[in-house]
Amino acid sequence: MNKEAEFCGDELFDHLVYRELASIERDPKLKSILEMFSEHERRHYEFWRSLAGGCSSVSMWRVKLYVLARRLLGLTFTLKFLERHESSVVEEYKAYLERLEGPAREELERIIRDEVEHERSFLDRLAEMENLVRYLGFIALGLADSIVEITGVHAGFLGATATTLAAGVAGLIVGLSAAIAMAGAAYLQAKHGGVGERLRPGTSAIATGASYFFAVVLLAIPYFLTESMLLAFTASLTVAVALTVLFTVYSSVINDRDVRSEVTENLLILMGVTVASFLFGTFIGEVTGLRGLIHH
Repeated sequence: MNKEAEFCGDELFDHLVYRELASIERDPKLKSILEMFSEHERRHYEFWRSLAGGCSSVSMWRVKLYVLARRLLGLTFTLKFLERHESSVVEEYKAYLERLEGPAREELERIIRDEVEHERSFLDRLAEMENLVRYLGFIALGLADSIVEITGVHAGFLGATATTLAAGVAGLIVGLSAAIAMAGAAYLQAKHGGVGERLRPGTSAIATGASYFFAVVLLAIPYFLTESMLLAFTASLTVAVALTVLFTVYSSVINDRDVRSEVTENLLILMGVTVASFLFGTFIGEVTGLRGLIHH
């Protein structure tokens, strides 16, 4: 397959994705932006088809997966995920410029400007318009803090006691108290912290508190399903790792950060807190005799 046909197929795929997303979009402003994106990509596709004489094949299943992602994960995530490869594509386009002259070169220069300037600015506008993204920082605050803190509580109890019920109840009590406190802090931050005039303090508080307690409940459930402390902790830690990976990937894409480094850093923090809490819990359990007291 020649490079022109590959570029043609990529642009056709992007055109079809934007067209399908526009067809299901209800917000008139977002719909118009998506239709504009679709038209841009159609022009790009026509340009590369004229050079290649044909295109690489496009999988409609992949197109439908992006539509599904839009329904489940939001428009901003879907588009930014779609555009993550654009920086490398633009570099390839710039290299290809050396092979062109006249109107063809001018058209490719316009395509590069579309990719670098126009679409990036509109993606930033989309992020500002979508409610989920506007409150992403508060959701991230609730999830990240709860995962680390409650996993630490459970790890501490793993070292201090062999009673799963005690660990589960402790996680819920600490988690509920912390969720209320975090929601209050988020309310004050949104109201007085200057994080943005369009953020509602009440919504910010709910986003933080609800995401915090959601994670708390998921992490605590295994402790009520088994009497094996090790099994419960392993299951809870697996949930913590999965939540961390999923949300880190999501927020990294939204914020244009490197996914691999962000996931690695957050998992190292989680594991570090877990080990430290386990060692501290073991120490306290041995010194105070708490392990034997709660177990009996």
